[in-house]
Amino acid sequence: MSVQVEKIKALIEKREKARLGGGEKAIDKQHQRGKYTARERIDMLLDDGSFEEYDMFKLHRCTNFGMEKKQFLGDGVVVGSGTIDGRLVYVFAQDFTVNGGSLSETMAQKICKVMDMAMKMGAPCIGINDSGGARIQEGINALAGYAEIFQRNIEASGVIPQISGIFGPCAGGAVYSPALTDFTLMMENTSYMFLTGPAVVKSVTGENVDAEHLGGASVHSTKSGVTHFTAKTEEEALAMIKQLLSYLPSNNMEEAPRVECNDPIDRMDDILNEIIPENPNEAYDMYKVISAITDNGEFFEVQPKYAKNIIVGFARFNGQSVGIVANQPSSYAGVLDCNASRKGARFVRFCDAFNIPIVSLVDVPGFLPGTGQEYNAVILHGAKLLYAYGEASVPKITVTLRKSYGGSHIVMGCKQLKTDLNFAWPSAEIAVMGASGAVAVLQAKGIKQIKEEGGDVAAFIAEKEKEYSDLFQNPYQAAKYGYIDDVIEPRNTRFRICRGLAQLATKRETRPSKKHGCMPT
Repeated sequence: MSVQVEKIKALIEKREKARLGGGEKAIDKQHQRGKYTARERIDMLLDDGSFEEYDMFKLHRCTNFGMEKKQFLGDGVVVGSGTIDGRLVYVFAQDFTVNGGSLSETMAQKICKVMDMAMKMGAPCIGINDSGGARIQEGINALAGYAEIFQRNIEASGVIPQISGIFGPCAGGAVYSPALTDFTLMMENTSYMFLTGPAVVKSVTGENVDAEHLGGASVHSTKSGVTHFTAKTEEEALAMIKQLLSYLPSNNMEEAPRVECNDPIDRMDDILNEIIPENPNEAYDMYKVISAITDNGEFFEVQPKYAKNIIVGFARFNGQSVGIVANQPSSYAGVLDCNASRKGARFVRFCDAFNIPIVSLVDVPGFLPGTGQEYNAVILHGAKLLYAYGEASVPKITVTLRKSYGGSHIVMGCKQLKTDLNFAWPSAEIAVMGASGAVAVLQAKGIKQIKEEGGDVAAFIAEKEKEYSDLFQNPYQAAKYGYIDDVIEPRNTRFRICRGLAQLATKRETRPSKKHGCMPT
């Protein structure tokens, strides 16, 4: 056997060893936990045969606490490039079979390398997290590695899409990288995120809590809003990442993706003409409106379990990817609160960063009152939504279906926030407040006088509420001043949005030059 052949054989053997990560026993343990390995996850995520791996033979340099005896090729993370539906992406997947996926200096270098490459090539970066945290034996070098990753997350923000999949533990400083990315997905029952674990919580606060109730997928998808998606299986999770990417451009210099559309843009759904209840206080389901107007009724929702009074997600109109922001009357009457405002603002800003037009469906009675909201800074959170809409320069179309009162009318993409096209259904009620509240303020003296005189207060209030409703609770006052561009038949909504987006395709808008704005926090 020639020297060259021997070297090639040694290379092949070395590759095979590297692909085993922490070894067969460690892989078996990973499978017994109901989890796939890093390479198995990458294979499921990327197009067949497209993965190009980098730094397969990299090793850590730590000699503390006997770490020189715990060397594994690749050092606990698999990194490289590949394609999803033919589009270039960069990916890293932490390997829990190697030292519990703990982050070392060299692991951070590998992750930073693919992040740098993703920025150079203008391609999305996907991280699959499954790690016990910083490698304690490396001390400050591990912390420095995290900081290097975070800095790249920050620089990549708004330039390339960043997606984090949490497929196992993610604790301590490790949580900041997913928090800095655009979208986070967690596995139900097998993943968790928290800054301090249950043991530390117990020792500091005396509170007894397990990992799932402290930072599991159920907590972060419903209470904190930290995660945008949850999945029951890893196959489902990876399929969701692929679906999400189908709506996103590869970078901020590209337009929103388009696909072939076989759904006629002039398709009308008569359900829209009947969906608004006669009783203005009666709820209806905004999802039915969305499915009636989008291409093939498809809608990819973001944060579906968090702040359900507002709906955000991706859809298509005539094949064009758009972001939808919609109030949900069947959840807290569609009122805006701290969480809904924060959720909406973040989504609007993402769409604006990546050239995705925004379609807003409005039915909002106002902001949720009460000390709970005020103490939690509903003013600032509401201002975030206001700021996001006013800052956004992508094509914006707003359709007011029913209620649009007071400050909530403004923050949901009104004409003065430079929304390009504002439509309203005939059922739209655009006013400072509802009739009952307005009459209570405007007719306070009259109501008091009638009470003193023993008159029919209820009849007086009903009469004044009708006067107010006839004057203000309709779209024509706003249309009279040009704040509404047109009052449209509900079943014609899809056509008007499709045609509006086509009209706005060449939109160019300049804003004052500045380093960056100071968004309310």
